[in-house]
Amino acid sequence: MSPSRLFSALLRHLRTSVRDRRGVAAIEFGVMIPLLTLMVVSVTDIGLALFHKMQVENAAQAGAQYAIVRGFDTTGVSNAVIAATNSTAITASPQPIQFCGCPTSAGISTVSCGAVCPSGAQAGTYAMVSAQGTYYTLINYQIVATTYTFNAQSTARLQ
Repeated sequence: MSPSRLFSALLRHLRTSVRDRRGVAAIEFGVMIPLLTLMVVSVTDIGLALFHKMQVENAAQAGAQYAIVRGFDTTGVSNAVIAATNSTAITASPQPIQFCGCPTSAGISTVSCGAVCPSGAQAGTYAMVSAQGTYYTLINYQIVATTYTFNAQSTARLQ
């Protein structure tokens, strides 16, 4: 076969290959699947992080409810915080405290027990319960942190 015929056949084959569209969808799918997978994992990771944050908040509220129903007991309140969810990563940190205070527009101002509030009412007894939990991301994204620590606090009037 002469070189000119060989070149002509090669050129004809190249033109046919350029116009051929078979298999393009498979190549596009192969290029897009890693991106779609990363998107699904990322959305799942964000959902799990928000769920963990809600668990920490619920644990703090469970500790405050325990203090309301059963009275303030540091160990009992801490155990209620830990037992509130099935997550082992939630702790009662810092420890629950009991204090006396007066309600104000900015929150609760701490006063000595038995004091009279500016409103004329007797100072109330409050329990402040804190919960803390750490969430670890499913994968290392390189551009965001791999761990997040969530803190929640709940204050309830006991009497």
